Amino acid sequence: MSRRSLSGLVALGFFAVAFVLIAVAFATPSWLVSDYRITGAKLNRFGLWTHCFRSLSDLQDPHQKRFFVGCRWIYDPFTTGYDELRGYLLPDFMIATQFFFTVCFICMLIGAVLSLLYFLCCGPDMDKFVLLIKVNAIIVLVGAICGAIAVIVFASLGNRGGWMPGHSNNFFGWSFALACIGVLAAFVSATLFFVETNIQTKKKENLKESQSRFELDTKA
Repeated sequence: MSRRSLSGLVALGFFAVAFVLIAVAFATPSWLVSDYRITGAKLNRFGLWTHCFRSLSDLQDPHQKRFFVGCRWIYDPFTTGYDELRGYLLPDFMIATQFFFTVCFICMLIGAVLSLLYFLCCGPDMDKFVLLIKVNAIIVLVGAICGAIAVIVFASLGNRGGWMPGHSNNFFGWSFALACIGVLAAFVSATLFFVETNIQTKKKENLKESQSRFELDTKA
């Protein structure tokens, strides 16, 4: 029995693409970006965990004397007043986006371990080989579904009026685009892993049948 079919190899390829794109999107701050040609824009880039502003005024300062400039981690404990701004930067839909995309990223990390086991260590002669592929397919599918929820929520509400300043001059950045492509690749990978599960199951059944026939022929 061959270790992997064509669907398994293609599934690994799509998974590798999905893992890289989702990891980059998870870590980079360009989900929402401002038009660089607008000189008076307050927003520069906005990501899941890091936000970059050109000059965002402190909403808690009635005299508008304090401004936030540059890039900061959303949970930055050192910048005065930034913790008070967190509720504005993280409305409910952003928390939902963070949660579902984090689950997606964790699923892809687990999938990476299982995919390496499938590619390097395990073979059809092992009892749990089919189970390994099936579990990997389910985990990647769960990650893809969570990632899809995250990008849909962000696409629906991320550039609405009344949240980020200058929303008419903002647009979805390359990090968000990578997240969308990565989620699609994860769906394809999960589907192909399910196909591989069926193929390997049939191969095992055919091997058992051939062994049974050989034993019967030997006894005869």
